[in-house]
Amino acid sequence: MAAAVHLNARRRESGSAALLMEPRPVAISNRHPRLKLDRVTLIRAIRLLDAHQTALAAKKSVGFPGELSVVFLTDAALAQLHDHFLDDPTTTDVITFEGEPAHGAGGEICVSVDTAARYAAGHGRDFRDELLLYVVHGWLHLAGHDDLVPARKRVMRRAEQRAINLLRQHDAVPALTLRRDRKKPSSRGKISRPSGRHK
Repeated sequence: MAAAVHLNARRRESGSAALLMEPRPVAISNRHPRLKLDRVTLIRAIRLLDAHQTALAAKKSVGFPGELSVVFLTDAALAQLHDHFLDDPTTTDVITFEGEPAHGAGGEICVSVDTAARYAAGHGRDFRDELLLYVVHGWLHLAGHDDLVPARKRVMRRAEQRAINLLRQHDAVPALTLRRDRKKPSSRGKISRPSGRHK
């Protein structure tokens, strides 16, 4: 599903739980022409996941402090990243890049809005739920999960469900909608107006 490299980062111990020191900065970039999102509710959802990182992260994860970047892209843009960084020019749903905590970067989650829309339409799913799942999936990769082998994939799927349930329980599912594609009217059959200057 997604590609990620695990991050080793500094943490603060509170009992046996690893906690982020304070709410992380979250940068949201919407580079999809039809996606409408509410940044406030999306940041709230991410901060809720962060607050429950100990319960959601992979057992060996030490956290991923620093700014988290979430970028919403078209299929074409994500395929370019997929090709450039992973030598695979095909479309995908999510690509997760580890951060550099020493430079204040917690990681980046790049999501294909087109893939979410296509999958949701083809499988009778809600677009918002599918796109949110991609964001959660990327967040979990940064939290130490991977889905390359079946046993770990099952663990990650359970973590995805716990994260989605957590967001629903706290009424923190962000507003994510897709605007209708406005087709430009065809110029065939139309009478053009003269420019106003006649010779």
